[in-house]
Order: sequence, then C-alpha cells, then structure tokens
Amino acid sequence: MKVLVTGGLGFIGSHTVVALQNDGFEVVIIDNLSNSSEDVLDGIAKITGEKPLFENIDLRDKSSVISFFKRHPDIEGVIHFAAYKAVGESVTDPLAYYENNIGTLVYLLQELQDKKRTNFIFSSSCTVYGQADEMPITENAPVKPAESPYGNTKQVGEEIIKDTCKVKEGLNAISLRYFNPMGAHPSAEIGELPIGVPQNLVPFITQTGVGLRESLSVFGHDYPTADGTCIRDYIHVMDLAKAHVMALKRLLSGENNKNYEVYNLGTGKGSSVLEVIQSYERVSGKKLNYKMVDRRLGDVITAYASTNKANKILGWQAETTLDQAMKSAWDWECKIRNYQEANV
Repeated sequence: MKVLVTGGLGFIGSHTVVALQNDGFEVVIIDNLSNSSEDVLDGIAKITGEKPLFENIDLRDKSSVISFFKRHPDIEGVIHFAAYKAVGESVTDPLAYYENNIGTLVYLLQELQDKKRTNFIFSSSCTVYGQADEMPITENAPVKPAESPYGNTKQVGEEIIKDTCKVKEGLNAISLRYFNPMGAHPSAEIGELPIGVPQNLVPFITQTGVGLRESLSVFGHDYPTADGTCIRDYIHVMDLAKAHVMALKRLLSGENNKNYEVYNLGTGKGSSVLEVIQSYERVSGKKLNYKMVDRRLGDVITAYASTNKANKILGWQAETTLDQAMKSAWDWECKIRNYQEANV
C-alpha cells in the first residue's frame, strides 16, 4: 500500500518512514526542507535497503498539493507531520504558524475528502492539555486554552479534522498526541538534527556534551516536584514511529469504532529535568555542565501520559528505557559531530 508522509525528512517523520518501510509499505515523502535535509534519504536507505520516493513540495502552495494527488491517485493513507513546532517562535510570528500549520492541513483534507475511503494520521501534541488537573493525563482530560500559537494550531487542527470526519464518512482519522520524543535510530543513521539552537531538552544536552554549547540552563529549580525541576514523559522516537504504523493499520483494516479517534503516546512515566541529565551522565560517562536559572514563562510543572487506551486498543506500548533512548541520542550526536569535524 502506498502511504504519503508529509514532513517525512524531519525527526519523527524520518523514523516513521523507516518503520513503515520495514513493515512493507511503499512510502512517498513530501518535505520542503525548511527544517530538514535531503541527506536523510540516504540514512533511511541504509537502514531499510530502499530509498523512498521524495518530492520537494511546499504544502502552502495549494496548486502543488492538487497536482501531487493527481500524480498519486493511489495514496491509501496520509501521515501528516509537516508543521512548524517552536513554541517561542510561534509567539513572535503567529501568522506564519497559522498559515503553515493550519492552511496546509486544510489543503490536504480538501484533496482527501472526496475519496471513497481514505486514512489520515495527524501529528498532535500533549500541549493541548496545558497543565492538566490530574496525572497521568488521559485522553478524556479537558483541552485547556493554548499557551502558545503553536499549541493552538494543534488544538484547531484536531477540531478541523473532527469536524470534517463528521460530514465525510469515507475519511477515517486518528490524532496522536505525543509527549516528549527523544533519541535516534539505534543504527545512528538518522536522528534529531535541529537547525540553530535546539528547542528541546535532549539535543541541548547532547550538544552541550560534545562542546557545541557552553552549558545547559535548567529553567526553574523550585517547582513542587521531588527535585524542584519540571517533569515530562520522554518517549523514544522509534517507539513513537511504531505507534503510527499500528494506528494506520487500524484504519486500513477498518477496525476503528469511529471515523475519528485520539490516542496519547508516551511511556506513562514522568522524568524530571535533573533525572534526564543524570541519564545522560550515566550513558556518556561524562559530567554535564549545567546551571539553574529562573523559570521560563509558559512551562507546565508536570505532564506524563496515561497510555492505557493505546495499550489496549492499538496493542502498542513503549518499550525503550530512558537510558536506552538517551544512549541512542548520544551515539547520534557523537556520529554527526565526528562527521562535521572530518569535513571542516
């Protein structure tokens, strides 16, 4: 079966392409390379033995989206990753986020809505919950007012898909609400490669570890947690990728009870910032240079998932430990650092 993966050269997208190809799917990638590299195709090919078809398309160009689906009328599933994702940037440039994250979703759904049957997986986020009232967070937790335009694009995106599914019976969709993806493929052929200053904790840790950053700032040390730092649910990217394959298979086989479903994807366990740093120090054998600074506006205190629904209905669960995930991130960082030094 042919599957379209938008943003398929990005961090989560590329690992999901690997999982799809390893499961026998034919994959077509759309990416505009705004936050990724075409070199990722070689990494995917080294892991799976097959280079997926790639089209350099900006989904904000509606005519390009229309043209793509005319060339590929046999697409049976779409996994939609392509989106901007930096919370801080979304605050300073909200219109760019609404155009890119909402407009492109609408263009895709417009091309899919008249198909007799089509399957759509949406890359959503635990940001829709804000600071949840109870832990662990279930799918029934209330969706709180968004803390940022980025978070709002995920909330609005889910609403757009849900409303479309109400009137288009042939459209079957699942929104997957990620917690905190981290790590890299065990082969170290692909991994997280942020452009500029990392927005996420783990790549900032590994870049500090190899000397690209002078030190890591830990935002807040007086939160009401065991060690005073924020708690998140860190999930290995390949566990996350496998969940997308299982969700897609659920739709393709018609096992879904409704034509719109929502699932949390996490480990079900929270780890504090200091615990993540300690994990890095264990797997690398190095001390990390970090400092405690004031809290950062908009950070929730604690967020970790209830994974019961995904466990029971999708038959999926996270299998990778924090240390294993951290080691894969560290191996990847060391590899790309050595490559860069060798090619200076």
